[in-house]
Amino acid sequence: MPSNPPRVALVGHCGFDSGSLTRLVRSTFPEAEVAAVNHDQQLAPPTGGQAGFDLLLVNRVLDGRFDAADGIDLIRTVSAHTPSLLISNFPEAQADAEAAGAQPGFGKSDLSSPIAAERLRDALTPTT
Repeated sequence: MPSNPPRVALVGHCGFDSGSLTRLVRSTFPEAEVAAVNHDQQLAPPTGGQAGFDLLLVNRVLDGRFDAADGIDLIRTVSAHTPSLLISNFPEAQADAEAAGAQPGFGKSDLSSPIAAERLRDALTPTT
């Protein structure tokens, strides 16, 4: 996990899903900073100060203003510099996201299961 509180972006989610994902992230990492991102420009690292996000939780169907066609397309463009998980119940979408560079994600139906917290911990805990 980063030495500072982890910064997690909820990318392309509606308000209801953002609330559910925020609760999940904070139940797993109470100190986490969580931000809803619904525009490409919000993903750019700020100039000066703190670096960008430590993890992106990307919706399969993006809600907001993005140049990407969908969440998998967005993952393809950001995976080289920011770890990402796809939030989707569809196994084929998860496979496509992993092929695009995402770490194993989870579906909205998994929010209350241990798998979601496990995937968050795996994504935010460095391997040694």
